[in-house]
Amino acid sequence: MAPQSHLIPSRGAKRAHYDKELIYSIFDEALFCTISYVFENKPFSIPTAFVRRENKLYIHGSVGSHFIWELEKGIPVCISVTLLDALVVAKSAFSHSVNYRSVVLFSQGEKIEDPATKWNVLEWLTNKIVPNSWDYLRPMKENEVRKTTVLSFDIDEASAKIRSGMPNDEEEDKPLPIWSGIIPIETSRRDPVPDELSLDIPLPKHLMPA
Repeated sequence: MAPQSHLIPSRGAKRAHYDKELIYSIFDEALFCTISYVFENKPFSIPTAFVRRENKLYIHGSVGSHFIWELEKGIPVCISVTLLDALVVAKSAFSHSVNYRSVVLFSQGEKIEDPATKWNVLEWLTNKIVPNSWDYLRPMKENEVRKTTVLSFDIDEASAKIRSGMPNDEEEDKPLPIWSGIIPIETSRRDPVPDELSLDIPLPKHLMPA
């Protein structure tokens, strides 16, 4: 089945991918997404943490958040994530680029009412941001869960776009004695730094550098 027209990039359509497992892998690696929507004819674009389970993406927020209020109405949203892998340095500024993996998702939010599901989502999200931390932390209180709204978004209308490899220089530029190639970009977790209250507390195993 051909992808819907709004999922096909206007440029670089050959870089588009619609495989669910590939889309899932990009979502799972990214820590934050950006959710765009329209309120009173004004565009809004809000970054937020998220987690994916099966074919759903989940976010959370305060029950008093205007952003959450709007999304729980089920309005159309566009959710995007981008992972930057390298700067692509060509022989001309015009041919510079970046290597990246990105996903664009069109969906609508659905408020999670089931308490058990809310608990699960908060655990999944916590462990995604800081792996294996949920069981180490002070347990979340019932009133904290009540103050939190959890929304889910179906991952049905989504497309990935990927650029990899070396520069695509113009043929007449290739003989020029100008360096070209890529500069890899890596995001890594550094050694934890304690606050004043934790100076004498041993670093837990799940926070120790790999």
